[in-house]
Amino acid sequence: MGTTRQVEFRRFPPARRFVTGAIRAGRRMALMHGLVDVDVTAARRLLHDWDPPLSLTAFVGACVAHAAADFPEVHAYRDWRGRLVLNRDVDLAVLVERKTPEGPVPVGHVLRNANHRTVADLSAELRSVQNAPESSISERRFERLAVLARIPGMASLFFRASRRSVRLHQMTGTVAVSSIGAFGAGSGFGIGVPTMLTLTVTVGGMSEQARVVEGQIRVRDILDLTISIDHNIVDGAPAARFGAALRALLESAEILNRS
Repeated sequence: MGTTRQVEFRRFPPARRFVTGAIRAGRRMALMHGLVDVDVTAARRLLHDWDPPLSLTAFVGACVAHAAADFPEVHAYRDWRGRLVLNRDVDLAVLVERKTPEGPVPVGHVLRNANHRTVADLSAELRSVQNAPESSISERRFERLAVLARIPGMASLFFRASRRSVRLHQMTGTVAVSSIGAFGAGSGFGIGVPTMLTLTVTVGGMSEQARVVEGQIRVRDILDLTISIDHNIVDGAPAARFGAALRALLESAEILNRS
C-alpha cells in the first residue's frame, strides 16, 4: 500500500514579486565578477573592541561606499536620454529579512550617504532595521508599492523603469551589498543574481587561512567577496582600480579609526 504524501500550499508573497521583478530587469546586464579574498584580521579585532561589537556587514558596506565614491564610474547608470549618471555620494542598498505569514521575505533598506558616515552609525541603523523592519523608510515605500505587485507583470515593469530613472535610483540606492553569510562556517564565494544596479558586492564565507605576513606564515581571518559590475557600463580598468581600493580599505581597517 502506498502512503499519503503531504503537500502544503502557500500564497506567493506579493513582496517576493519585487525580488523576481528586479532579477528580470537585470537580465540584460553583461556582468563581470571579481572573486576577492581579503584579510580582515585587523578589522575583526577592532570591530569586537566596541560594545556592542560593530557589524561586519556595516564595515564592508562603509568600505564599499568610500571606494565607490572615489570611483563613481563603477556605479554609474544610463538615464532615459542615454547619458551616464555618476553619483558622488553613495546610497547602499541592503537586504533585511522580514517575517510574513507566507514565510521570511528579504526587505530592501537603503543606507543613505554611506560614504559620509561612520561604521558605528551604519551598524546602529542596520541593527535598528533588523530588529524592526517596519521602521525602514525604504521598506514603507515598497509597502505602498506592494499593490503593484498584485498586478501580473507590474513589478517587472517597475524595475525596468527604475534602471534609467534618476528619481527611482535615489529611492532604491546606487550600490548593493548582499550578505549571504558563511557557508557552513567556512570559505565560499557567492555569485549574486543581477538586478538593476551596476555594482553589487556579495559577502561570502569567512575562514582561517595561512598567509605570509612580514615574511612569516601566520593564521589570518579571510573574508570572501564577489564584486559584480555591469560591463555594459563599466570597463575592466576602472573596475580593477575599484577592487584594489576596496581591498586596501578592508585590510587596513583605517576606516574604523573614523568611527
